[in-house]
Amino acid sequence: MRSIVYKIFFPLLIPLSGCGIYSFTGASISPDVKTISIQQFYNNAPLGPSNMSVIFTESIKDYFQQNTSLQLVDENGDLQLDGYIDNFTVTPVGANSAGSQNDASFSQLSRITITVFATYTNTKDGTFDFERRFSFFKDFDQNEDLSSVEQEYSEEIFDQIVVDIFNASVANW
Repeated sequence: MRSIVYKIFFPLLIPLSGCGIYSFTGASISPDVKTISIQQFYNNAPLGPSNMSVIFTESIKDYFQQNTSLQLVDENGDLQLDGYIDNFTVTPVGANSAGSQNDASFSQLSRITITVFATYTNTKDGTFDFERRFSFFKDFDQNEDLSSVEQEYSEEIFDQIVVDIFNASVANW
């Protein structure tokens, strides 16, 4: 059995390990790209938790470090990423019937939406450069106190936006 594994499995791995472009995270980074610089994403949103800027910036740095072999540098990396948190909104999305004409109707569900503007520059190949907005949302029940769930939901939204930026930049999706 072991000889079958050596004859079939290892010959398949050799082409994948030698090219330097493929990774199991989906990133397709050229072998000549070694560094990435991620600048502070500033908070330009009028609402939301006060520490959104720090949370988002650290989340995106951590994600790139965990899912690529790129070295994080302060500035002038082979890949450069910066931007800002553009918007944080809370809007009603689900109606709740009051039951009678005299009672007020309220929304049963609300939606937190966060939008991040990102600029990505690949100094080795400019065809992958972009400037665009990334947005995601989380619905929550109106019975929940927004101030108690705002931080948690913001982090969940940021996790998805980080993945979207990663896919758009180094995974080329």
